[in-house]
Amino acid sequence: MIISLSGVMTPGPVFAATIAKGYKDEKAGIKIALGHGLVEFPLMALIVLSLGYVFEDSRVKLGIGVIGGILLIFLGLMMIRSRKSTADGPADHVPYNSFITGALTTSANPYFFFWWATVGALLISNAEVFGPIVIVVFAVVHWSCDLAWYSFTSYAVFRTKHLWTPLVHEIVFFACGALMVVFGVWFIYGPAQELFG
Repeated sequence: MIISLSGVMTPGPVFAATIAKGYKDEKAGIKIALGHGLVEFPLMALIVLSLGYVFEDSRVKLGIGVIGGILLIFLGLMMIRSRKSTADGPADHVPYNSFITGALTTSANPYFFFWWATVGALLISNAEVFGPIVIVVFAVVHWSCDLAWYSFTSYAVFRTKHLWTPLVHEIVFFACGALMVVFGVWFIYGPAQELFG
């Protein structure tokens, strides 16, 4: 659980999206965690079936990095563009509902796949020693960490938004959008450099 929390609580695209969605919906974190699980549970199953090594291939890394990076850059730019909208305005900071946003930001995050191909695969391997029931327990406990963290984040943002001035609002959403763009660029550059030197 501690190792899971260390991965879950690392700032990244899903966290940034949770802040954006949490501004208007205190339960956005639950929906984002469900979307995250839609990608995460099948990936865990693939690793159990010993297909985790596929994600270590440089060409696979580059493909995931380019596709994911482009999507993150798009989402980040959308968030930056709508940063000046007021809390009651019709514009949204991320153009998809929270469930879809959770699935998209998860599947567009190469770090997520690399974490599961390394640390996550080791955790699953250790759980396999104790049998299939322990693997299921591990999967549920790990996802529960996602659920708790993203639920807390969206709830905290929603409950404190009345303290945000328009300037703070703009700065926070610009920073979240910029974070997505930076991650997007980095996710494209890193695998490309590894493959092409």
